[in-house]
Amino acid sequence: MNIGATQDMSATSILIPETVVESRGEGPAVSLSALAGKPVLLSLKVNEIIEQESLHVSVWGSTDGKNWGLKALFFFPQVFYRCVKPAALDLGQRPEIKYLQARWEVNRWGRGYPRPHFVMSVEIQELNAGG
Repeated sequence: MNIGATQDMSATSILIPETVVESRGEGPAVSLSALAGKPVLLSLKVNEIIEQESLHVSVWGSTDGKNWGLKALFFFPQVFYRCVKPAALDLGQRPEIKYLQARWEVNRWGRGYPRPHFVMSVEIQELNAGG
């Protein structure tokens, strides 16, 4: 499953809108705009999940929105339950990054519904050091 094309990002924005996930996929290339080179807060929100499955979300960076390299900028811890997982990412250490993309992998084991099923989103906002 792949979501949309390139999008622009405001001070608080969405990398992945609330989405039903049943297979591996990736979101759109999202332009960082004013957030480029700044510390940001990423938030993975998992609103629905069934038992005996896992979700692993990574965030990738690009200078041009097309070439993503071989290594993610950040991996959220693997998720097995409903949650909100916040994480700080200092893009000041990678000022050349102008685009972000979220990608996910899913796993399902056990009996019952044969495919993984999640409802999740990923948000990003500027992280203000002064609070």
